[in-house]
Amino acid sequence: MPRNPTKLYSQHVANLRELEAALSNVARLARAAIASNDPQRSLRTLLRLYAFLIGAWAECRLRKLLHEEYGFAEIERSPILDKQTQLEQWEAMVDAAFRKHHGLPKAALNERTLGIAHAARRTALLSALHNELRIVIEIRNKLAHGQWIYPFNSNGTEVEPDKHKLINKENLLSLEFKLALLGHLADAVHDLVVSPRTFERDFESHFKKLSQVRTNLARRNYDKYAQSLINSRRSARTTREI
Repeated sequence: MPRNPTKLYSQHVANLRELEAALSNVARLARAAIASNDPQRSLRTLLRLYAFLIGAWAECRLRKLLHEEYGFAEIERSPILDKQTQLEQWEAMVDAAFRKHHGLPKAALNERTLGIAHAARRTALLSALHNELRIVIEIRNKLAHGQWIYPFNSNGTEVEPDKHKLINKENLLSLEFKLALLGHLADAVHDLVVSPRTFERDFESHFKKLSQVRTNLARRNYDKYAQSLINSRRSARTTREI
């Protein structure tokens, strides 16, 4: 059946492409700053901008998923968009996708209703959202309000220490891994909602990629990554001078 995307869906796609171009450009500038030992002291600014763009990408990708032609109906979208935070919207969308896939409008989502395999898949997706992706999803509004070093509570009266610690320990490598995680998670949800057959066929591939990125996020050494960029730049300069 040929696709006939709505105007709203097409607009979300256009926004997503522009955000992806912006992310690519900022990442390139950040890598260049790292490779040159950041003489302009621009890296922290670029990292905050990159984190902000990931949060914007996450929101745009969620909107695109919600408006897929063969995906959610309006009655299914509304409760998701009614959630207060973007993280809650992502979590609600994952659950709504499993409900749609299994025809479970109200029943509890567990091993009995989903089956052992699908219950484990749901847990894996929600775990990635809560453990690795929460900070980049939640921090976008903080950055948008100029809270680039000290993120405040909703009343603006106190710094939120957990978010302060998390945002200030992010680096380019961790942010790139988190963007990749969001992409794999969104791909899995897309297949679950839009194409049940594709989900059954491809979820393990999505899940393996997601699991590998989670492993890399936990184990990859930033200092080694930064040194590899520095070495590559030195090697390129030496080659040009020969």
